[in-house]
Amino acid sequence: QVQLVESGGGSVQPGGSLKLSCTASGYTDKINVMAWFRQVPGKEREGVAAMFRRDVSAAYAAPVKGRFTISRDNTKTTVYLQMNALVPEDTAVYYCAAAKSPFLSLEQADYNNWGQGTQVTVSS
Repeated sequence: QVQLVESGGGSVQPGGSLKLSCTASGYTDKINVMAWFRQVPGKEREGVAAMFRRDVSAAYAAPVKGRFTISRDNTKTTVYLQMNALVPEDTAVYYCAAAKSPFLSLEQADYNNWGQGTQVTVSS
């Protein structure tokens, strides 16, 4: 079992920044990739960014590329999502996810461990 706990959500004006954190605990040695997803009511959960735990390779969804950065700490059990130049369309519940998969995936079906989610609201 892997537990994921997110923090750092909140409200911000357009153009502002937020940094989300996700800390993994439990059988973390089984994790190969960690990712961030987001979901708005009535829509499917979409992948935002993903990275391997053991190297710096990362993948980003087109809408956030160049604005969001995924990173991890040296313990490799905490992953961050730095979000800059936020726009109202970034408003969503953001979820952390983890998987044993060897692929750098942004597909929800490839992840079997999820956090509880944290709300991000971008509004003037």
